[in-house]
Amino acid sequence: MSGGRRDKALTAEDRILWGRVARSVTPMKGRAVEHDEPAADEFAVMLEAARKPPRAGPVPAPAPAREHRPPSHGFDRPTRAKLAKGRLAIEGKVDLHGLTQSEAHALLLSFLHRAHADGRRHVLVVTGKGASLGSDGVLRRAVPGWLATPPFRPLVGAHEPAAARHGGSGALYVRLRRRDGA
Repeated sequence: MSGGRRDKALTAEDRILWGRVARSVTPMKGRAVEHDEPAADEFAVMLEAARKPPRAGPVPAPAPAREHRPPSHGFDRPTRAKLAKGRLAIEGKVDLHGLTQSEAHALLLSFLHRAHADGRRHVLVVTGKGASLGSDGVLRRAVPGWLATPPFRPLVGAHEPAAARHGGSGALYVRLRRRDGA
């Protein structure tokens, strides 16, 4: 093996560690275990290396902490919990299973227009999980993108994957915007 780990000799630390692991196992029948006892001078070398101060040099800057912000298209935590537990009513549902993308897009847009006109606030959009042929589902991937496009923006205030009891990753909760004057 060229360039692999096996071509390199074990360091003193690796040999000591391997010796500890090898002593902790029971050998198979008919096999003997070679105990490679580390010499006292190997421990001394390791202790000396640990006591040496680190080399002076530029200290790498710590990686900036990533801010954890909820996605801008999601719900606040209390609303999400109420929807998931059934304490907040889902006022409409559309099932897009088995439709082509163009059919699903048209049906979703007309459904959301009707729901918005009726003053509904929270609806469920079922896309399906779409696990056929190793895919993760065309509609499952496409619908969240559609909800951010200009035809849907005036209707949709937020969307988020549904809780398991409402379809899990194969469905979306959608919060519709309030009607003007309502």
